[in-house]
Formats: sequence, structure tokens, C-alpha cells
Amino acid sequence: MESLNIIKVGGKIVEESASLAELLRTFSSLEGRKVLVHGGGRSATSIASQLGIESKMVNGRRITDAAMLKVVTMVYGGLVNKNIVASLQSLGINALGLTGADLGYMLSTKRPVKDVDYGYVGDVRSVQSEILADLIGKGIVPVLAPLTHDGEGHLLNTNADTIAGEAAKALSRHFDVTLTYCFEKKGVLMDENDEDSVIPELTRSSFDRLTREGIIQGGMIPKLENSFSAIDAGVKQVVITQASELGRGSGTVIR
Repeated sequence: MESLNIIKVGGKIVEESASLAELLRTFSSLEGRKVLVHGGGRSATSIASQLGIESKMVNGRRITDAAMLKVVTMVYGGLVNKNIVASLQSLGINALGLTGADLGYMLSTKRPVKDVDYGYVGDVRSVQSEILADLIGKGIVPVLAPLTHDGEGHLLNTNADTIAGEAAKALSRHFDVTLTYCFEKKGVLMDENDEDSVIPELTRSSFDRLTREGIIQGGMIPKLENSFSAIDAGVKQVVITQASELGRGSGTVIR
């Protein structure tokens, strides 16, 4: 099978023009088939504030009421997505921006209310991998925004890490997929105060041990759980690294 790189980026990398331009130059230089998945939460928070809409977060997750859904649709599906697409086109990459509703490629279910009512937040139900694989096979580079749909005419806010993971799982039926999560650190760290203490490789057993010992903690745990879930579903490898290190073979590799 052909190789496919799925790169997920978010945070200030996406929202600061200089870091975004550098990232897209690096992304455009990656050999072979590729997909870009982006976030944009800080931009959504900023624009919501300008519109007088309060942002509410629980455990790092955005509460998406009707007003906030309009904001994230504008920001994720419009402002951020189309700026990335235009920039990639200028670099010679034939990019196509998509939400889950476009071509119906990612269907989700509104998250049920348990301890928290997250509002219009979607949990992914299915991915039309053949549609994405066909686009990729034609030399198109999908740029996936963190929005899905429920099949009944409603858009839903969906975590960008989840979009990347679910797309990677589905596309592993068609390609040898490497999923890369770009974030602020150089990788998973043995010591959060030492930027150079990157753990080069993680297996399920070493992850479980380091979690028990409290070395891996907080928001890194769900990111790694998602990574192992992707591996279990057929993804070849997952890499967690810094955006500036993309394509250099550094970071933490999960096999």
C-alpha cells in the first residue's frame, strides 16, 4: 500500500501567521500523499469575545451552545480552513477544505448529556473512507476542519484530535498511515520541566507503567489513548512532536 501522512496541528501554530506559514511550507515539502487536520480554538474564543459571546470550557473541552456553534462554524469551516487552503494553493498543493458535512465524509452523533451538557458537540459515528481515499488518490490534499454533521442537517463541533484519529483509522484500509500530532512540546517528556527529555518510543506496556508512575499525566493521557486506539485499528504508527520538527524524524513514536 502507498504511504499516507496525516498531520494534525492546532493551538497558536495555526493562529499566528508566521508559525502557520512555516508549518505549511514544511507540510508542502513532505513527500507523497498527505492530509492536514487543523484546530483553531483560540481564534474561535477571540472572535466569540468580539461578538459578546462567552466561551465556556470544561476539562479543556468547549461547551458549544447555539451561538458558539455559529462562531466555530465561521472560524473553523471558514476563516481558518480557507486561509490554510489558499496558502497551500500558493505553495503548489492542490488542497480542498472539508467539514464532515462536505461529501458526507464524517457522520457523528450529538453527545448525550451525562455529568456535563456539551451542547452541539459530536462524537464520530462513521467515516466514508472511500471518498477521502479517492480524493487523495487523485492528488488532492484534504484539509479537514473540526466540524462534523449528524445526517439530519445539523453541524456539530468535534475535537480536532478525534477528527485526525478517526480519519487515520478509516484510511488505514487504503494506505499505510502515519498519524502525526503536532503540539507545543518536542514529544512526550519524561520530565515536563526538561524540554529535551523526550521519550523516543512508547508501547502500550511502557505507557501504562509511566502513567502509573505519574510521569505521563493530564491532557497527554487521552492523546495517547487515542494514539493506541489508532494503532489497534490498523494505523502504522503515531508520532507526537513539535510542529517545527515535522518531517525530521524526531518526537515520540507509538507503534
